[in-house]
Amino acid sequence: MNPIIYFVELENRVISATYRNLMIGAKVQLVDKISGEPLPEPATKITSPMPSGSLRISLPASVRAGRYFLRALNGHGEFAAQSVVFDVA
Repeated sequence: MNPIIYFVELENRVISATYRNLMIGAKVQLVDKISGEPLPEPATKITSPMPSGSLRISLPASVRAGRYFLRALNGHGEFAAQSVVFDVA
């Protein structure tokens, strides 16, 4: 099973995404594309026992305009999946 995370949209500073094959305890981070560094917030954990679902991430005011992507880490903190790059205005 290959984990997948899909960026769906960014509207009103809320990111919508869907995922497949991510297990409970997986972590989804917002990553700055230019630096490659994950932002300390927002980050969310998968809490559903189902391996597929959707999530919404509200961006705090501290997230500046730029290019970002979502990175999913498995329950052991290892890379699992990455979304496409998207712009935050």
